[in-house]
Amino acid sequence: MINEILNDADAKMNKSVEATREEFATIRAGRANPSMFSKIVADYYGTPTPLQSLASFTSQDARTILIQPFDIGAMSAIEKAVRDSDLGVNPANDGKVLRCVFPELTEERRKEYIKIARGKAEDGRVSVRNVRRTAKQGLEKLEKDGDVGKDDVTGAEKKLDSLTKKHTDAIDEMLKNKEAELLEV
Repeated sequence: MINEILNDADAKMNKSVEATREEFATIRAGRANPSMFSKIVADYYGTPTPLQSLASFTSQDARTILIQPFDIGAMSAIEKAVRDSDLGVNPANDGKVLRCVFPELTEERRKEYIKIARGKAEDGRVSVRNVRRTAKQGLEKLEKDGDVGKDDVTGAEKKLDSLTKKHTDAIDEMLKNKEAELLEV
């Protein structure tokens, strides 16, 4: 019973760390890459659809991404979604492809991205702590129901705390790396 709760908590914490890693990938650091568009959705015939499903993305150079829609009819929806996103880019439409030219990163913009990264890291840590709280409540319920003893629950809580620390440290390490990447000129 206790091992099931701990294993479940570990798996959910791993998912939180992975989600944070994906969030960090959407933050631009120097070079423009197609993963920056992974969280953007466009209104395609009344349905919110991820851009990855509507178009192909190619990196033309360090600051330019070409977006080639699979369906030309989706061009305006994709253009609107990119313009309304928090990427800070205005796509140029030539009728066949959208060209997104990212501005040079100024020091001010880099600091703004660092704030965004810190916010995403905090969201990840909160998610890990929520998983911890849920698992702790499950352990306390086992003890209250008399299924396991107090010593077993105390030992399991220590393991849970070490799991929590391991996952929050992983998020902190990713944040440190992302900050270094953003500050690199």
